[in-house]
Amino acid sequence: MPPRRVIGIDAGGTKLLGGVVDEGLIVHHRVHRLWRGSDRRDTLEIFVEAVEEARAAAPDVTAVGFGIPSLVEPETGVSRWSNHLPLDEVPFRDLMSERLGLPVVVDNDANVGLLAEHRSGAARAVRHAVFVALGTGVGSGLLLDGSIYRGATGVGAEIGHMVLDLDGPDCPGACPGRGCMEALVSGNAIGREGVRVGRERPDSLLGRRVAADGEVTGGLVTELAHAGDAAARHALEVIGLRLGAALTGIVNVLNPEMIVIGGGAVAAGELLLAPARSVVAERALPPAREIVRIVPARFGDESAMLGAALLALETT
Repeated sequence: MPPRRVIGIDAGGTKLLGGVVDEGLIVHHRVHRLWRGSDRRDTLEIFVEAVEEARAAAPDVTAVGFGIPSLVEPETGVSRWSNHLPLDEVPFRDLMSERLGLPVVVDNDANVGLLAEHRSGAARAVRHAVFVALGTGVGSGLLLDGSIYRGATGVGAEIGHMVLDLDGPDCPGACPGRGCMEALVSGNAIGREGVRVGRERPDSLLGRRVAADGEVTGGLVTELAHAGDAAARHALEVIGLRLGAALTGIVNVLNPEMIVIGGGAVAAGELLLAPARSVVAERALPPAREIVRIVPARFGDESAMLGAALLALETT
């Protein structure tokens, strides 16, 4: 028999990535969508459109798994609260299943990203790990003694909303906090730091792009840094040091064997991770700092898409 195939959907704060995935985690067809507007109906319609496009390429799919940037109750499939999408109090699993006519499972996007990295990725050989996804925001998942930890009501492990600076900038989106890790270390934060550094160094490549465009994305900062621009590299170093400060707290509290960094910002690679490791090595408590490894996600920015597919394969 041919391998079973399902659809995995990863919904980020600014875009959606989906794929038809088989039991060997081979992706046969990918779909991409950008969010349009902020209306709940439009947002849900984009989910349906993406699944239907993938389904048209693979009519034999048997289920759909969703990873969404939301606090999700795993038992009910209800999206309780989302910082970036209009999904508060949406019975997501049942609504999507009714619309699509297929079995549907749903979980937080970082939890399913962790699932993929634990089953077949960077964290395959460990029992205590933290997954941190740096994108529009900061998602996170906890693997404690081999099991994904979700907290008392299933909506915990939101490391991205751990406060790093009591008087820091407002957290983006609907979060009521200030100085959250998400405000200071996300992919969007790389863009904001790029603007600051570019204005300080107007003769750099980064500075010229800031002067021309008024702002830059985290992706562009990363691209310029890989091309050798010193200003862009400095911007990534600043974010990397902040990331290291956040990870120091995680190491001290949880004593993980591994911290896996995923999401779109993982494209920065060692330009981001090396400064983070240096802070952890200097400031985390022994012996926890001596055993922890800080590594990029094996599946890059596709961890959550593959994890959503795995969730569907394993539970439907």
